[in-house]
Amino acid sequence: MRRAIALAAGGRGTTSPNPVVGCVILDAGGQVAGEGFHARAGGPHAEVVALRQAGERARGGTAYVTLEPCDHTGRTGPCSLALLAAGVRRVVVAVADPNPVAAGGAARLRAAGVPVETGLLADEAGRGNAEWLTFMRRGRPHVTWKFAATLDGRSAAADGTSQWITSAEARADVHLLRARSDAIVAGVGTVLADDPRLTARPPLERASGPPLRVVVDTRGRVPAGARVLSEEAPTLLAVAEGVTPGPVGAAEVVRLPRAPETGLDLRALLSELHKRDIVGIFLEGGPTLAGSFMREGLIDRVVGYLAPALLGDGAAALGPAGVRTIGQTHRLEFEEVVSVGPDLRVTARPAPSEEN
Repeated sequence: MRRAIALAAGGRGTTSPNPVVGCVILDAGGQVAGEGFHARAGGPHAEVVALRQAGERARGGTAYVTLEPCDHTGRTGPCSLALLAAGVRRVVVAVADPNPVAAGGAARLRAAGVPVETGLLADEAGRGNAEWLTFMRRGRPHVTWKFAATLDGRSAAADGTSQWITSAEARADVHLLRARSDAIVAGVGTVLADDPRLTARPPLERASGPPLRVVVDTRGRVPAGARVLSEEAPTLLAVAEGVTPGPVGAAEVVRLPRAPETGLDLRALLSELHKRDIVGIFLEGGPTLAGSFMREGLIDRVVGYLAPALLGDGAAALGPAGVRTIGQTHRLEFEEVVSVGPDLRVTARPAPSEEN
C-alpha cells in the first residue's frame, strides 16, 4: 500500500477535479505484477493502468488501491468491473470513496465473491489525497496558505519592501505548488502593493488549463492594467454585492455577500469555487486575507518558507486571526520540514481540537 500511495503522488496537479489514486497488483505468488496511477482527468484510472501492465498475472492476485475502486461509468468504465474481469481474487483499499456518484465498488466486488479489506494506511493515503477528500467531504475547496517570512515572522521590512526574503530555490518551489493547484488566491492589497502575475512558471500540462487567479477585491479596486488581468491565465474578481469595478479586461466578476469581519463572505467565495470544480486553492496573501481565512477556520494546510534572516520590524506574515487569548491559539501539527536552498519549508495542518 505504501508503494501505491507513492505512485498516486505522480498525478498531483494533473488529475483535478478527480482524485489522485495509485494501485499495485500482486500476482498469485505475491510478486508485483503491475503498477499504475491516475495521471490525468479523463485518462485511465490507476487500476486499469496496473491491470494492463499485469496482464494474465493479475488472475488470482491481489489489488492494493489507495481509493475504493469506482463503480460508475463516466469518461472511463467502472474499475470494479475491470478488476472482476481480470480475475483479481482480493482487493485491499486504503480510503472508502466519499463520492456518492462513484462509490459502491467495494460492495460490487464483495457481491461477486471478492473479499475487500478497507482502511489500510488510510491516514497516510488520505494525506496524499487531502485536497480531493476535503472537496468531497466538506463541500468546499481545500485551502493551502503559503507564506514567506524571516525567522522572526516578518513578511516585509518596515518600509514595505519584501523582494526577496527567500531564495530563488524557494521561489521555484512555490511555482511548483502553484502549478499543482486549481486556483491561486490573493487579496487586492497584494495586487496593489506588488502587482503580481499569480501564474505558475513553468506551467503543468493540465486538462483543466492553468490555475484560476482569484482576487478578493471587496470594493473593486484592482486597477486597469494590473498584471493579474493579463490573458495568460483566467482571472476571477470577487467583489461585494452592489460593487461595479473599473475595466477588468477578460476577467470575470462575481459578486458575493459582505461579512462584518472579513469584508467579503469567504465561505460564499469557497462555495462559488466549489461549483466551478476548484478542488484545491493556493492562498498567497497578504497577511490580512490570510488572517481572515484562519479566523474562519478555512485553512487546511500551512506551507511556510522561512529564511535565515531577522528584521525585527515590519509586517507580520499573519494578520489578525481572531485570537484574543492563548487558549484561542490556532494549533498546528507538523507534517514536514525540509531544506529548500538556504531556506526551510515547513508544512503543517490544523491540529484536531480537544473535543475530537
